[in-house]
Amino acid sequence: MKYRNIVTIASIFFSLVSCSQEDTYIGGSISGGNSEIASIFPVPPSQWMGGNEPYYSAGYTGDIMPFFDNGKFHVYFLHDAQNKPAGKGFHDIHEYLSTDLAHFTYEGQMIPFGKTTDPDFAIGTGSVVKVGNLYYFYYTGHNETPAFVQSNARESVLCATSTDLKNWKKVPSFKITAPTGYYNYDFRDPHVFYNDELKKYSMLVSTQTEPGRKAVLLHFTSTDPASGKWDVQAPIYTTTPQDNYLMMECADVFKMGSYWYLVFSENWSGNKGTHYRMSSSINGPWNKPENDMIDGEYFYAGKTASDGNKRYVFGWNARKTPENDLGNKDWAGNMVIHELIQNSDGTLGTQAPQKVKDLFSKKVTAEVDATSGNVTATSGNYALSGVTNKVIVTFKTVGKKAKIKAEVTLGNASGTSGFVFHTNDTGSFYKIIFDVSKSKIIGYNSASQEVTRIPFQFQVNTKYDIEIITEGSVVVLYFNGKTALTNRIYGRDKNKWGLIAEGQNSTFSNLQITQPE
Repeated sequence: MKYRNIVTIASIFFSLVSCSQEDTYIGGSISGGNSEIASIFPVPPSQWMGGNEPYYSAGYTGDIMPFFDNGKFHVYFLHDAQNKPAGKGFHDIHEYLSTDLAHFTYEGQMIPFGKTTDPDFAIGTGSVVKVGNLYYFYYTGHNETPAFVQSNARESVLCATSTDLKNWKKVPSFKITAPTGYYNYDFRDPHVFYNDELKKYSMLVSTQTEPGRKAVLLHFTSTDPASGKWDVQAPIYTTTPQDNYLMMECADVFKMGSYWYLVFSENWSGNKGTHYRMSSSINGPWNKPENDMIDGEYFYAGKTASDGNKRYVFGWNARKTPENDLGNKDWAGNMVIHELIQNSDGTLGTQAPQKVKDLFSKKVTAEVDATSGNVTATSGNYALSGVTNKVIVTFKTVGKKAKIKAEVTLGNASGTSGFVFHTNDTGSFYKIIFDVSKSKIIGYNSASQEVTRIPFQFQVNTKYDIEIITEGSVVVLYFNGKTALTNRIYGRDKNKWGLIAEGQNSTFSNLQITQPE
């Protein structure tokens, strides 16, 4: 994907602002391999190759490229180091390994970035496919140094191969650049898969038309990836005049039941985030569902993998710069994984992976700290009468890792109700609210600025299930087992949290708090 939200001229390639490390890890990797990560939403460990070189500092999880093979999820990702010495490349490909998506080991660097004269001086998103006994990793080469782009495309598709998914060898003779009619400055994120309808391998590449600059997912095919020959076809999908997307990044295609799904991410419109389209054929036409979002905009670059039974979508929860509640959204952060479910009408929903939910088995009492307004509390049930006056009930901190579970009933067709986090004695808080009239779940920062949202058609006097899984500053709300909203809330684990109703009568019942044993 393209790297953006650049806040200084010096950050000419990607968003490179450093921030503090929140999570503590078990072990540490001198050679870059086999370190257990004590995190549900992981970032790579610090000093991953040892020594004192600044680049080897802690970092963040960027675009994720999952691949399931032989009972294991090989979760490749772009490593975004906190410190990037001048003159060196960045965003090399690293790996997490997992069998259950709740426990991870960090496997180190898989594909290094190149030299200033190489097309992969920086690396972008790609994908893995197995052909025979060989694995092919198609990835983005990115180099916009002035000397390079004078005579080369800024972005290209490159390839590395492996026999074991660990030792990757770059194929220097392989390089695909934008064909005539497409823009070689933005040409990235190859997604390769075996196309059973064509009996060929397909490659989708995110690019733009030239001239015209319309976002397309360009389609290439190959009968044999070993030949290195890929033939350009017509785009599999072009942005509509209504959406008018600038780029559709990190594409993915998969079949679930009788439907095909096309997933991509977009970061320039009023609905930034991971979107999807659906069709009865891989050749389209691709239909846009009423809610085409996988999550809100703080979950980005979602790509999927299946273990043959369930399918999961892997994205990153954006960090903020500076690292506080009012900071600006920045590139890369913590990995977040949802299980994808298929609704009866073919649309997609999201829920927490079962193995992640199973981690939280120790019950913790929700300790009320204070109440404001008309609140009735009885044995884990809280009735908030907030039609005329705002109502808040706050609880003491639940610590670094916790699952909050409850049922909510909204009694009015207007007004809002939901959760507050990072509350303090000045009355400041981040809130995630259910807005019936707007048909949205919305996250607001402490300045009451909307930062993320996801559509949901509420019904009044209907009981909905809520699960909130939180670790450090990552807060993922799952609503009714079908909708997810990922948030970044700094200070959440050190401060109070609570329930809120404004212009709304709501009931939160069966409130339960659990932590890992």
